[in-house]
Amino acid sequence: MKQEANEELAQTAYDRALELEFNYGCCPQCVLTAVKETIGGVSDDVIKASHGLSGGGSLMGTGDCGALAGGLIALGTRKGRDADKLDRGRGLANFNAGRELVEKFEKEFGGVTCEQLQKEFTGTTWDMWDADGYKGFTDARGDKCARTAAMVAKWVVEML
Repeated sequence: MKQEANEELAQTAYDRALELEFNYGCCPQCVLTAVKETIGGVSDDVIKASHGLSGGGSLMGTGDCGALAGGLIALGTRKGRDADKLDRGRGLANFNAGRELVEKFEKEFGGVTCEQLQKEFTGTTWDMWDADGYKGFTDARGDKCARTAAMVAKWVVEML
C-alpha cells in the first residue's frame, strides 16, 4: 500500500514538473515547485533562489543542468547540513543521496551539464544569450527538457 502511494506521489510530481516546464520554463524552479506541491519541504525562497541555475547557470550552458541542480537542492532541503552545524564531517546522507541522483541522471541522459544535454537532445550546443540561438534550441529540443525536469522531480520524490 505504501509503495503504491509513493509511486502515485512520484507520478504526480512528474506530471506537475512537466506541466510547469511546458508552460513557464526554468527547469530548477519547475522541479522544486513540483516537489513542494507534492511532498512539501521546499520554501518559496528556495524556489526563487534557484532561478539563476536555469540553462546551466544563468543560461550559460556550462554548468549542471538546471533540472539536476533543482533536484539536488530539493534533496538538500531534507537531507542537507543545517546552517548551525557547519562543522566538518556532517551531511553524508545528503552527499550520498545527491550522488545517487547524479549517477542516475548521467546514466539516463548521457551527461550532467546543460551543454552535454543540449548536444544529446539536439546534436549541437546553443548560445542561449543569442535570440536566434535560444529560439533554435527551444525548437530543436522539443519536449526533452520538460521530460528531464519531470523525471528529476519523480526521482527526488521517490528518494525522499
